Amino acid sequence: MVAPTVSDPVARSTSAFAGGPLGRFALVGGAGWWTPVRVLIVLSAISYGLGVILDFPCMSNGWASPDRYEALCYSDIPPLYVLRGFSEGYLPYLQTSPTGEVLEYPVLTGVFMQIAAWVVKPVLAIAPSADPSLAFFAVNVVLLFPFLLLAVIASARIVRARPWDAAMIALAPTMILAATINWDLIPIGLVMAAILLWARQHPTWAGILLGLAVAAKFYPLVLLGPWLLLCLRAGRMKDFAKLLLGTVAAWLVVNLPFMIFAFDGWARFYGFSRTRGQDFGSVWYAASLWGIPSIPADLLNYVATGTFLVLCAGIGVLILFAPERPRLIPMLFLVVAAFAVTNKVYSPQYVLWLVPLAALARPKWRDFLIWQAAEVMYFAAIWWYLAGYGV
Repeated sequence: MVAPTVSDPVARSTSAFAGGPLGRFALVGGAGWWTPVRVLIVLSAISYGLGVILDFPCMSNGWASPDRYEALCYSDIPPLYVLRGFSEGYLPYLQTSPTGEVLEYPVLTGVFMQIAAWVVKPVLAIAPSADPSLAFFAVNVVLLFPFLLLAVIASARIVRARPWDAAMIALAPTMILAATINWDLIPIGLVMAAILLWARQHPTWAGILLGLAVAAKFYPLVLLGPWLLLCLRAGRMKDFAKLLLGTVAAWLVVNLPFMIFAFDGWARFYGFSRTRGQDFGSVWYAASLWGIPSIPADLLNYVATGTFLVLCAGIGVLILFAPERPRLIPMLFLVVAAFAVTNKVYSPQYVLWLVPLAALARPKWRDFLIWQAAEVMYFAAIWWYLAGYGV
């Protein structure tokens, strides 16, 4: 087992608070009760709890603007409890909320939100004076934590010799800051579990979890591209066929009932994604701030998609023609990074898509923390920008 306090200079230099670097008589195999996975669970709980504590300024004033931006504690979760009709018992996709807004999230995320709304009802019955939106936020925080644990534990088990690399996920500054902005922990946990099952030679089950991840968020779909090319080069097309079959089957099981009985509500997410123009954080929005004329929304779809496909082509060339066949996770990182960079919006929580992949693709604390520092600066900049923007 590789010990970061021995092999990584940054981990070694910061290990003093825990007794210093690993000694030659230490139980490197985790033979004691404190196995790497158990330590990682504790670290995840501490970091996640710290993130919730940092949200306290917003929890205390109902996420009022501009305080929610100035205190860096904005979340999409509380306002949607009322704005999408959950507070009044309206079912997502099947019914339209009193505001006339249809839920703009993929189905599995919508189902998760509805389950959280059902849990809120008995909570409010027990504590009728509690703020409903705050209760909804608290319930979601509790229900999302297992998906963070799933991502961390799966990452620790993917490479058996390097379980401690998953500490980068548990302790990532952006994970602390952004984990409760939205529901992105759901696909993140499912994606990492899918990769673990693939590594353990269970391609069908890996596909099922990947399909569930796509049903929760669109971005995991782009992982199939490099997965296909790597299987083509490795002669594992039969395994890829099982992965693809599992992905499609799981996605259909979740989506097909809504496609049949509530097509307009189901299609809202895809229509919203197609029609939105350049938005905060994207290179397209940055270009407009630099004086470059904005690209119309209908044209931007083609420009953004075309740019993404060009980057994918470069990744494909690397996969097929590199002297040695690349590893799966670094290629998955590259394609998700390409998708995030060319997207029409770069929300602060999108960095979470990359954190587990980055931790396993290049488990170097120095490089990881430099990147995280840049993302933290962006995190602060976008919220303070929005505070002045008046939204």
